[in-house]
Amino acid sequence: MLAETRYEHIVINEARIPMISGTTMKVIELVLAQAAYGWSAEELHIQFPHLSLGQIHSALAYYWDHREELESDIEGRIQKAEKIRNSTPVSPLISRHEVKK
Repeated sequence: MLAETRYEHIVINEARIPMISGTTMKVIELVLAQAAYGWSAEELHIQFPHLSLGQIHSALAYYWDHREELESDIEGRIQKAEKIRNSTPVSPLISRHEVKK
């Protein structure tokens, strides 16, 4: 079940995650791609041709209007990834590579 938002192309899923309607892409995924590569909306459209420019602009507008909440989500994801990385033993391949340095 999806909840409508005041943003034409953005819905909130059951887990309360903003999604781009008609896709499986989370708003945060598009924002992270933009942040990582510095892509404009047009460049995001080239990288994600299944998204319309309207969907992209709507997702970016949603982000800027909810920036604090989404930045908190990003920080939580980073902390979770770090926790998993720190609790996972180093693979033998990485160990061999580090020895050769």
